[in-house]
Amino acid sequence: MKKLNILLMVPVVIVLAAGTIVEKVHGHEAAATAIYGSWWFIALLALVGVAAIVAIVREKMWHHPYRLLIFGSAVLILLGGGLSTWTGSHGSMTLKSGEPNSSYEEEGGAVCQLPFTIVLDEFEVVAYPGSHMPMDFVSHISVEGEKADISMNNIYKRGGYRFYQADYDEEGNTILSVAHDPVGIAVTYTGYALLVAGLLLMFLSPKSHFRKLLKGAVVAMLLLVSVSVSAAPSTLPRQTADRMGRVQVLYKGRVCPLQTMAKDFTTKLYGNATYHGMTPEQVLGGWIFYYSEWADEPIIKIKGGELRQQLGMDGRYTTLNNLLIHQELLAETKNDKNITAASEKMNLVNMVANSKLLKIYPIADSLGNIDWYSQNDHLPLSVDDDTYLFVRKHLSYCQELVVKGDFATLDTVFDKTLSYQRKQAAEVIPSPARVNAERLYNTLTTGRWLAMLIVMLGIVFFAFNLFSSPRKGDDNTLFSDFKTVVPTVIVALLTLFLLLIFVLRWIAGGHAPMAGGFDSMNLMTIALGVVTLCVVKRQPSAPSIAMLAMGCCQLVAMMSGSNPPITHLMPVLSSPLLTLHVTVIMIAYALFLFVMLCSIAALLKPSLRDRMMRTNLLMLYPAVSLLAVGIIIGAVWANISWGNYWSWDPKEVWALITLIVYLYPLTINTTAVAGNGTQVSRNKTLFFHIYCALAILSVAITYFGVNLILGGIHSYA
Repeated sequence: MKKLNILLMVPVVIVLAAGTIVEKVHGHEAAATAIYGSWWFIALLALVGVAAIVAIVREKMWHHPYRLLIFGSAVLILLGGGLSTWTGSHGSMTLKSGEPNSSYEEEGGAVCQLPFTIVLDEFEVVAYPGSHMPMDFVSHISVEGEKADISMNNIYKRGGYRFYQADYDEEGNTILSVAHDPVGIAVTYTGYALLVAGLLLMFLSPKSHFRKLLKGAVVAMLLLVSVSVSAAPSTLPRQTADRMGRVQVLYKGRVCPLQTMAKDFTTKLYGNATYHGMTPEQVLGGWIFYYSEWADEPIIKIKGGELRQQLGMDGRYTTLNNLLIHQELLAETKNDKNITAASEKMNLVNMVANSKLLKIYPIADSLGNIDWYSQNDHLPLSVDDDTYLFVRKHLSYCQELVVKGDFATLDTVFDKTLSYQRKQAAEVIPSPARVNAERLYNTLTTGRWLAMLIVMLGIVFFAFNLFSSPRKGDDNTLFSDFKTVVPTVIVALLTLFLLLIFVLRWIAGGHAPMAGGFDSMNLMTIALGVVTLCVVKRQPSAPSIAMLAMGCCQLVAMMSGSNPPITHLMPVLSSPLLTLHVTVIMIAYALFLFVMLCSIAALLKPSLRDRMMRTNLLMLYPAVSLLAVGIIIGAVWANISWGNYWSWDPKEVWALITLIVYLYPLTINTTAVAGNGTQVSRNKTLFFHIYCALAILSVAITYFGVNLILGGIHSYA
């Protein structure tokens, strides 16, 4: 029966993977029709459900409650999905102000009647304080005398129907998503609850394979896891530049320290946040106050050998004046990404030079709404003469002080500018705690040296730990020798540092930083560090293995965005469920990465295979459980946010594939590795480690393949 279940999973995985490829080539509708909604795929899933029921009966799982709950939950989840497909209804409706509407259009085009009428009283676009960037969309409605508001993460329920804020049009009409699936959701959620309960019982039941492994565990503390040299151009003194960096600016839709914009500006031009020992604020200040000198500075990084040759460059960097000389070249080929990038950098410098980016002057309009302006922007007619002169003359006065070299007075001007901002826009300027957190974050994340250093140290210690012979009399305990203590300290320090970065981004942004590739890879690195510190007492080689993995994660984080800017988060993405979903899944992925490295070590050093097999099995139980729970949390969040708990998006599909792939190693007869005196055959052990080393490919496709190639609503790209 176990072999039958495994054989059924193989075609399921193949079909699911094929579905994501079909979606990439032909679109989501084609994949939904030809694959996910086809009779043969539904029959295949039904066969999986029948096999689970047969397994429950044949193996008398009522004697093992946790197994009964897990297998039973699979049946209910499959049944719930079928009921949602056959009895559920999803569509959308457009509401015009003051006009009653009692129907909606299903995804297939059919019009369905509602048992009640909805009237749109008012539609409102709520912007972030101090900017025009939309923060939320709110529909104020009336339903047969009842008043209600629908917005992001705030749904309206009535008579089994759920209404979600989806969009709006140029005429101010609101577009709502409509979902009606009371039976399918109830059955599916029951399956989710049973699965979580079964997983908990598995860790607690003394008869489970996990507990048998734990009795002779190599990793007794694993349960804690749950829980070119040239003269530099002129610029501002470092102290003065620091004062300038404290001034607030409206940047990318939010108010933040000018230091943040300076860091992004320098990184965009040069590829690094520092330049020849200068801080980002000094670089920005140089372009503002010493433009003619900086226009001849080779600070602009150009990619592409052909473009460099056309620009007459010797190295990787060129000057603004050289780009200005070749403006015709940069304007004639817009489909070349390297030329486009060079044009963007030239335009960015010009926007700084003419102050367009320096929106540092908050001014309230006649209604009291605060907007931020630059020196050359058109100011509201209601502005008083003093404010008008201040905005128009402020930077010119700063330029005069720079020419005189009176930087002490300039420091005072910058301080008074910040005081003016706090007086004019106290309600939208971040608190001192958030400002200080963001400034410290900007200071601590100014380069890629950390990731490179950790990778190099990881390679050295991994090789040293793998191939060095143990000393005679070595008791293999914590801090027993150099190859354990140094990696452990490095892992601990790196974990603490990344936790600090995580907290600083959270404070500065006002939300958990989990919305992109950079943040998720940082979270995975932290999870790896915590896991390692939990298991190092019984597995001294863990820090060396983890250091290499953490370094790789940090390199990927750098490639994912190189410390992307802190931004506002849409309400739908600021849900605690999303935060929990990302955290749980990143911990699972970290454990899978750890399992892969342990298996590679076992393949390179055969004497480690039995011990690493026990370690990996103990890692896989919580890893698979966390991935399953993470998928469930994501499904619940999606259902709350837009009324559909499963949409066959490539990220969802590949997460499911990863779950199936990692379930297989747990089907091995683990009694032999539980310490009962027998041994697993060498061939089975070898196959186990080869499989675990290759299984990480499913995680790689889930994370990188979907984000960078397959796309979908969950993609970071």
